[in-house]
Amino acid sequence: MNPEIKTEIAAAAARMIAQDGVDYGSAKRKAARQILGDAQARDLSDILPDNEQIEEEVRLYHALYNADTHPAHLFRLRGLALQVMEMLEQYQPFLTGSVLHGSAGMHDDVHLQVFVDSAKEVEIYLLNKNLQIEISESPHFRGPRFEDVETASFMWKNVGVHVELYEQDDLRGAKKKSGDKLLRADIAELRSILSNSSHPAQQ
Repeated sequence: MNPEIKTEIAAAAARMIAQDGVDYGSAKRKAARQILGDAQARDLSDILPDNEQIEEEVRLYHALYNADTHPAHLFRLRGLALQVMEMLEQYQPFLTGSVLHGSAGMHDDVHLQVFVDSAKEVEIYLLNKNLQIEISESPHFRGPRFEDVETASFMWKNVGVHVELYEQDDLRGAKKKSGDKLLRADIAELRSILSNSSHPAQQ
């Protein structure tokens, strides 16, 4: 596929994600249909832009159209993530996803990973904190060859939080970086990100 077309699809998908909270997979397919037409989009589905390219376009979208509000919103989400992580400190929490990567918009939730011997223990801990949790499953960060992981979701100061409950062994060999991109941040790393923010007054 022409790289310019792939970039056009990524930019169109990014608009849907930033404006309407559409998930990455759906946004990518809708954008491809808009730009290529239904038949060609189906034929080229395996060479569409990857999520990293779309995420970069989401960041660019926020920088262009939400420059006045996005930095403070992102700072608030990261601050709320830190509060939850400090509450879960004994379970080795890591921040991941759009809040970490800087592409989170008004529709994004906080995504955390913990690595524990017992998922049930974390669920009971959250219930004892008077949080109304819902249990679902999320794709394993290692890819589709691995089983989905149990996920506890709840609201924290009007923001959705999803805690993926991995086994301790999953932490071994789990990459923290992909090139220059941080894949997951622990409490100390998130505190450093927040302290280096240019919007500390907005929380």
